[in-house]
Order: sequence, then structure tokens, then C-alpha cells
Amino acid sequence: MKPLILIATLFFFFGCDSNAPFDKEQATQEVLQLHHAQRDYHVNKKAEEFARLLSDDHISVNRGLISRPTYEENFQRFTNYFNSVEFIKWDDLVEPVIRFSDDGKLAYTIVDKEVILQYEGEGGEVLQDTTHFAWTAIYRKGEDGWKIEHVASTNE
Repeated sequence: MKPLILIATLFFFFGCDSNAPFDKEQATQEVLQLHHAQRDYHVNKKAEEFARLLSDDHISVNRGLISRPTYEENFQRFTNYFNSVEFIKWDDLVEPVIRFSDDGKLAYTIVDKEVILQYEGEGGEVLQDTTHFAWTAIYRKGEDGWKIEHVASTNE
């Protein structure tokens, strides 16, 4: 019985080694799945789901401003945005670049996307806008999965 306890103990300690290599293929699929979910959240106006992707420490760099919005601020911002537009297109122009830290706890994506949307103008007319966006998103893997820590975005 003692050898079984010793073997189980060894498996436990070596199995919990924080320096163990991560499964890069699985991590890539997880981050890519979150990346693609963002399209669904935009097109189907899922502000709550989108806001949940962002970490509590999320930092945004956009239009020359650095901000640290709360979950509530992100939820309200995306609710207002999603309710004011109809997405015609929110598509990658190329597959995102995905890279990982050596320990697999941080990842980043570089995204190249075209967004076409419609919205109501001041006179009630339907307007359409096409924008080419590029951004970098940094993800951190925690106990509850991957969360977006930071996004730096720019557009043409």
C-alpha cells in the first residue's frame, strides 16, 4: 500500500509542476474560439457576453486615450453601441496572429478586420460606414479561463 501512496504523491507533485509545458495547440484553439466568439457577440448584440470576456484589470488604448473601464462601464458602452448599429460585416481580412508566453499563461492576438455597419442618421436616414480596424489583444489565462487584459486598437 505504501508504494501506491508514494507513486500517487509523486504524480500529484509532478503533475502540478507550474513549469510544465503547456499544450500550445489546445491554447491556440481556445484563444481562437474566443476571437471568433467576439464576432457573434457583435453581430448578435450580446453586450453582456462580450463584457465578460474582459478581465477586471482590462486596459483599453483607443483614439489616443488609455482607460480602465469597469465591467459595468463596458457592459453599458457595448449595449449602447450594439443597439445603435446593425453589423453588415465584422470579418477578419486574414487569420489573426496568435503568440504565447513561454509558460502559456499570456497570449496575444494581432487582428486585421473590416467592419461595415448601418446606423440611423440625425434625419432618420440609414447610413452605412466601412472601417478597416487593426488591434492587438492580450489575454491572460486564469482559473476561469482566458480573459482579455488589454486591447490597443486603431482604424483607418
